[in-house]
Parts: sequence; structure tokens; C-alpha cells
Amino acid sequence: MNDNNENNNDFTPPPADYGQLVKWFRQATPYINAHRHKTFVISLGGEALLDANISNIIHDIALLNSLSIRIVIVHGCRAQLQNKLAEKNINSPLVEGLRVTDAATMDKVIEAASLVRSQLETRLSMGLAPSAMHSVKVRVASANVITAKPAGIINGVDLQLTGTVRNIDTLAITSLLDTGNVVLLSALGYSPSGDCFNLAYDHVATEIAQSLAADKLIAFTQLSGIHDHDGHLIRELTPASAAQLITDQTLAPAVLPLAKAAIAAVKGGVPRAHIMSYCDDGALLQELYSVDGAGTLISQANFEQIRSASADDVSAIIEMISPLEEQGVLVRRDREKLAAEIDYFTVIERDGLIIAIAALYPYQTDSAKHHATLGEIACIVTHADYRNGNRGARLLETIENQAQAMGIEQVFVLTTQTAHWFIENGFSEGSVAELPEEKQSLYNYQRNAKVLFKPLA
Repeated sequence: MNDNNENNNDFTPPPADYGQLVKWFRQATPYINAHRHKTFVISLGGEALLDANISNIIHDIALLNSLSIRIVIVHGCRAQLQNKLAEKNINSPLVEGLRVTDAATMDKVIEAASLVRSQLETRLSMGLAPSAMHSVKVRVASANVITAKPAGIINGVDLQLTGTVRNIDTLAITSLLDTGNVVLLSALGYSPSGDCFNLAYDHVATEIAQSLAADKLIAFTQLSGIHDHDGHLIRELTPASAAQLITDQTLAPAVLPLAKAAIAAVKGGVPRAHIMSYCDDGALLQELYSVDGAGTLISQANFEQIRSASADDVSAIIEMISPLEEQGVLVRRDREKLAAEIDYFTVIERDGLIIAIAALYPYQTDSAKHHATLGEIACIVTHADYRNGNRGARLLETIENQAQAMGIEQVFVLTTQTAHWFIENGFSEGSVAELPEEKQSLYNYQRNAKVLFKPLA
């Protein structure tokens, strides 16, 4: 395979689980397509640059850029600033998390910000070494796009040259993104009179994400994300539930300002904000290209929803049921017929992926033997990776509610392997003779599926 290395016969490739690679790549494909040409604002604190994992983060950011994602990085420099202030014995107190920035401190802020920006530019400009994409260079651009104003007096203390965002030149940022640049911004702002202000980088990132109508705000912290009272990582939060954790004083100090920034961004119109660890190798890629992610997602919309299926879901449904058809668990469905019957299906969608399905087929029965309107519940399938979340029961409840709304008084299922589960959910065994005549004629006696009924009245 290597035409340029004829004497490479002794080379042995490192062991790899290619099955897992293929599985991951297939799972990531919808995200690769969904993220293309979207705008992400990445909030990166100065302490992240001191961590051993920073090279991997920069590599992954460059990789995102190669996948046509529009990236704005807003960096902080608090850790670097602390070192410079300590070297000069400059005392710079904090008031509610904001630094009192006098003239001497401001000089060191500019030095620290310039140092961090230079380091990030250098790392990004190195490309994707040492990978096959090492020749792909990342264009990095910085600009003076933030107009600031004084933060003023807090708790009786004048913060002096500490400021807040007054305006952002979104046109200038957009122009740089349109030409393929990664835009790198320091948390510095300028007033029309020429003053320079020290800004909180997380606040700047939020303001920029809102002004650009960005698709995501991504924030790095030392922790893996937001944790509950017991220390367990919380995968998904709404702004309201995240705010309640702040009220309850549940959040660790390291994640508190980022959580506030994420809440503000989502409330301000950014669809999603992500908080993850700068210590974990691959956290950024896992968060963006896997279903469960690696950190905490804050979003207005439900991460997982039950909805009616559409024509766009046919291929995903076929992919889910095909292995079960091959195993004989499900009767094989004609693909054209399935597409024509898509309105009978209900799905659970998780972040754009179909992870569970079910169908309801109504049967009108007016014979003397069958006075009730019957409905068949069919094809209840949950993706193998999500079978411990009670999704089957949720789908069943949804389908039963749909049936009742349609005037169906009794539902039935035919199953060869899950009879006990249906019985646990209120079904009881019946006979083939109790099925609608149309269904009786299609019954496969070789499969010998159990017939179970459940009254809904």
C-alpha cells in the first residue's frame, strides 16, 4: 500500500479496534453533516493553556476548522496574569469575581493577553501535525472588534479599568469567518476615547455568541461539566434547571462563572451551550460527535423528544429494524410499504438521531364478533445503546394515548420474544381467532407468535 517505502516489510501497524472505529464514524456522520458551516464560539481560559492536554485541544479545534465549522475563540489569561502580578508584587483584589484593574495591573493584563494570544496563534498555525493532515494550515485572524465601557463601582469599590462589553463589530468578525479564518479574540475592549478595558473572557464569549447568532457556545473548565449534589455529571440541563443549581449553591467555584455565561447565552438565543473539561483528551470531539457527549449541555429544547415519524425517518427506521428482521425477531417489512405507512410510526429522537420506534395500525371491526375498534401496536424497537432508559415503556404509553384519541378501545400485539414485557405492561394473552379477520389471514403459524390484548377503556 506504501509505494514510497519498498523496504517497509517489517512495519506492523498498531493494534486497533476497527469495529469500534466504524461504529463511531457511522454514529458521527449525522453530526459531521449537521455542524458543517455552523458557527461555534469557544471560550478558553488561560489555565487551559497550562494544562498538558492543550496540544490535543488545539489539534481538535484545527480539525473542526477543516470540517468547515466557523470558529471564534475567546481566550482568557487569568493564570498568566497572576504570575506577572506576583513577579511585580502588584496587589489586584477581586470583587465578586471581577478584578480591580488599575493602570499598573492593566499593563500586565495586556502583556498576559498578548502572550496567550501569541501562543494560541502559533499552535493553531502549526496545522494538524503530526497527522496525515499536517499540511493543512489554519488561518488565524485577530481583530479589534469589542467596544467596552467601565464596569463601574461594585460594593463601594471602583473597578477602574475593568469593563463590560458595550458593542461588538459582528460585521468584521463575519467577514473574517467568511474567508475561512479561525477568529482569535482577547478579552480586551476599547472605548471611543482610546481607553483599554480588562474584560471577563466568559462574558465576552457570551456576548459574541449572542451577537453572531452562533449555533453553539463551548466552554472549557477543569471539571468535566456540571455535577449534582452527589458529584455525578449532569449531561443535560435547561437554563432554568441550571439556574436552580446556582441558587442551591450546588456548583463548584470553577464551573460557576461558565455556567452563568452558558445560561445567559442560551437565554439570549444561542441554541446550545456546552461545558467540558480541558483536561480530558478528546472531550471536544466526543461532545460534538457522539450522542451522549463528554460534558454538560445547556439547551432550551428537549434533548430527547417523542414525535411522529416523517418520510425523512424511513432510512433510520430500516436501519434499526433490519438486524431484528434478520434474526427473525421481527417480520420483514416491504420497504415501499413501510415508506407508505410512515404516518403510523412514532419515534424517539435524541439530538437528531432516531433511537426508538413504534407503530400503531388501526383496524375497524364492525362484525358481531368484534364490536370494538382495535389497534395493533407493532415494531417497538429501541437502539441497542439505549435499552436501559425505559424508552420502550414511554413509547408504549404514547402509542396507547394516540389509540385512545382515535377512539380505539383495545390494542393487540404479536410477539415471539417479548411477551413477558407486554404482560408486565398490562397485556393479557388471547387467541388468533380474536384478531381482526384481515390480520388472521396474515398470521404465520410457523412463527407461532403470541397474541396479546390490552383494553384501553
